[in-house]
This record gives sequence, C-alpha cells and structure tokens, in this order.
Amino acid sequence: MNFARSLCMVLLLIGLPIGPTAANSPALRVGVLDDAPPLAFRDANGNLTGFSIKLAQALCAELNVRCEMIVTKLDYLVDDLAAGHFDLVAVGLLNTPERRQKIGFTKPVYRSVTLWFARAGIEPGQPGTRVAAFKGSAQESYARTRGWDTVGAQTDVQIIEQLTAGVAQAAIAPLMTTLSLQKDPRFLKLGLTPKVLQVPELDGLACYGINPRRADLKVPLDEAIEKIKRNGVYDRINSQFLPFRVN
Repeated sequence: MNFARSLCMVLLLIGLPIGPTAANSPALRVGVLDDAPPLAFRDANGNLTGFSIKLAQALCAELNVRCEMIVTKLDYLVDDLAAGHFDLVAVGLLNTPERRQKIGFTKPVYRSVTLWFARAGIEPGQPGTRVAAFKGSAQESYARTRGWDTVGAQTDVQIIEQLTAGVAQAAIAPLMTTLSLQKDPRFLKLGLTPKVLQVPELDGLACYGINPRRADLKVPLDEAIEKIKRNGVYDRINSQFLPFRVN
C-alpha cells in the first residue's frame, strides 16, 4: 500500500477531511455596511453584527467558505461590486433594471417596503419640499427621476440632523433601515407621520448583489438561502435583530 493511500485511510479513520476545507480555500469577499442598524452595525466590542451580517455568515457556513467582510458605503456599493471589489454584497437591494445592467442578484432575501416621513399635509412630490434619502438607495434614485428636491445622507443620524435643521422637510427610506430611526427620541420629537409609499418601483423583494464575474455563485447562494429558511437559521437571526417576520 503506497503512502498516499495509507494517509487517506488514516484520515478517514480519525474523521479528518481529505479535500480542501473552508480554512484553506479562498475567502468569499462580502461587502457590508457598518452604519445601518439593525441590519449591519458594530457591537460594543467593535465587531460587525446585525441581521444582514449574520445572514451572510450563515450563507458562507452553508457554502463551507470563509467570509471576508469588507465594509463599504451604500452610495458606491453597486459600482464597487460591478468593478469586482467584492464577490457578494450582503445588503438588501431592489432588483431594478438599472442595477441589473451592472450586477447579478441572488434570489430574494426579504420583502422591501418604502416609508415616507413628513408632517401632516406634506405629500410626496409636493413643490417646495426637500426630501432626505440615503445616498445610493433606490429611494434616492426614485425621488430624483421624478424631479424631487433631494438631499443625501449616509446614516439615519444624518437624516435626523437634516430634518431637525430644516434642510429637509420629509424623508424617504426602506422600512428595514428606519427601525432604529423610529426609536430615536430626536426623530420622534419631530412629529413626522410614516406612510407606506406604494409605488411599483419601490415595492418589491430585496436581494443580495453578486459580482457579474462570479455568476457561478448564484445557484449555490440561492440554494443556501433556501436552506437557511427551511432549517430555522433564518428565523433565529430574524428574531434576534428584527421585531417582525420578513422572509
């Protein structure tokens, strides 16, 4: 019996893997945010956590690959993904025609709903109303294509500051990214009324983005999403970070 065959038999007997493992295989480069609680943020120890972060880690575990989390910003996330800076972005993105020209998408991860925040009597598109929106979001793009006067923000804190200072009189954002916003006393003090903005362009299913050069990832990622939704992992993460069911 040659040495290689003997070694394989020993490894099998003691339960060690013979082939490549997640520890020595190339890492999956995952673009994430760190300023969008409860989806993605840093805990008291500075570690990345949140609904989207934990989902990405669960998907990597299903694929038996290491995750390399790379922090980015929403306003240039899609362009960076298209340029190949990441293999995957663990950020809920609406699968719009404009984005499909640049990147690929997983199957839907959760349903996305858009909220409009303003004082009573201020309606979407009303002349003289400046609208705060997250930079790079589908909501910002929607507002701009309709000629609304907009001001961009990177974080919910910036949106609060813009509304408080009167720089903006309304805000438009995905429900998931406004959960911490709606708990902030400074925001609540403004007395703005939330309303679901029911327009086809903003009412849809949020997906994770895939590097167009890594189309091979779509099928295994889609299968992994299905698996964590079936085996309870998705629900456990959902319960840990969100006050309602989203899948």
